[in-house]
Amino acid sequence: MHFEKLGVWFSTDRLSAGSLRELAQGVEQLGYGHLWYPESQLWESLSLGAFLLNSTRTLGVGSSIANIYARDAVTARNGLRVLSAISGNRYVLGLGVSHRPLVEGLRGHEYEKPIPAMRRYLEGIGARDTPEARAELPVMIAALRPRMLALAASHARGALPYLVTPEHTARARAALGANGRLVVEQKVCLNTNAAEARAYGRAELTRYMAMPNYRESWKALGFSEEEISGDGSDRFVDAMVAWGDLDAIRERIAAHHAAGADQVAIQVIHAKGERNEIDWATLEALAPTRAD
Repeated sequence: MHFEKLGVWFSTDRLSAGSLRELAQGVEQLGYGHLWYPESQLWESLSLGAFLLNSTRTLGVGSSIANIYARDAVTARNGLRVLSAISGNRYVLGLGVSHRPLVEGLRGHEYEKPIPAMRRYLEGIGARDTPEARAELPVMIAALRPRMLALAASHARGALPYLVTPEHTARARAALGANGRLVVEQKVCLNTNAAEARAYGRAELTRYMAMPNYRESWKALGFSEEEISGDGSDRFVDAMVAWGDLDAIRERIAAHHAAGADQVAIQVIHAKGERNEIDWATLEALAPTRAD
């Protein structure tokens, strides 16, 4: 599993099929290594992966994350086998335990304890493979806290942390060891107006601030209950969203790399009314192919 230094993370539920094709092809042309996408309420993860792979020639495509409650482990393994075969091994299956409201409210399943549920799922994915083949499966998991990071090290190829700081990246690298793969999502806002950038950041962070797993992760990083409540403190917003000019954003990306990230997947945020649009200006400005 090779990762270029930069990838793109995009909330694909916001886009039509035509825009998804445009996104994948544009990200590929700009030289990013991977396009990462979540599984929320609209697009089914493995079908979308096939579409994005078929729309590109060299781009890596990864689920970040596919919900383990959306399909059983055997189906996930068979889907991974298909996507690997049709793409020349360009697909990474990222898995996560999701959140109780999405599992019980939307899907009607019982939300189990995250660590045992993920361990059983990963063991189920590799149950029909030899130990050697199982060790090479391009499977990563969403991991924030120490126990899930340890599971990423022992039962998967690595971790896909979301909404974290370079300090967390350093902890994740220590937990994964030298051989574990680490792809970190980082929200970016190319805007030097502090009030505007923080307003966009707060609009993006609000829904996550109600989720216990993220709150516990942030507390472990040193944020107080007050800082991650209400609108969130400026310090918290600034830690989650790299905003400012290109140098400021590149500095944050470089900090993740210095802390041990194999790849930083940038997620561009902007005004709420523009969330369904692809911010090509920012993607082009930060692209690996750009020569400044």
